[in-house]
Amino acid sequence: MIHAVEDGALTLEKLEAMTCVCSVGLDMVAIPGDTKATTISGIIADEMAIGMINQKTTAVRLIPVIGKGVGETVEFGGLLGFAPVMPVNQFDCSEFINRGGRIPAPIHSFKN
Repeated sequence: MIHAVEDGALTLEKLEAMTCVCSVGLDMVAIPGDTKATTISGIIADEMAIGMINQKTTAVRLIPVIGKGVGETVEFGGLLGFAPVMPVNQFDCSEFINRGGRIPAPIHSFKN
């Protein structure tokens, strides 16, 4: 998957869509360090909604890498390996995020 990201064949949106058929979510995804908090919150909200609609738990572990930009590589060390810094959608979702609210937990989350 890392090579597909490096080749430009796999985007963050595509990874997010793939979580509809897995029980993990977005795990250890490196993003630019200057990504706005509202953008990160929007990605987390998207993943929460996917989990709720599909009645399963999903998680998000995004890693804003300070000082790194899109296309650069970050080394996590040891068994954690490395990851390319992926671009994030630049559309502003701050109005949606600042609205507040809750996304309910999946009722059948124990089926994973």
